Amino acid sequence: MTIARVTEIKASSTKSFDDAIKAGVARVHKTLTHVKSAWIENQEVLIDDNGQISEYRVQMKVTFILED
Repeated sequence: MTIARVTEIKASSTKSFDDAIKAGVARVHKTLTHVKSAWIENQEVLIDDNGQISEYRVQMKVTFILED
């Protein structure tokens, strides 16, 4: 029987949401084994004093398989 676990992370980038997602997945891959999927639960941006986006953030849930 296969058992999976879901963990939640937040990742950020100064470039884009896509870059934040890629950074989050890359970081999870360093720590966890058997990562199978991820889904984006939330997105947000930080805005600087000039009204410009300074940071893109994603909240994601990552599914990975537990080893026996």
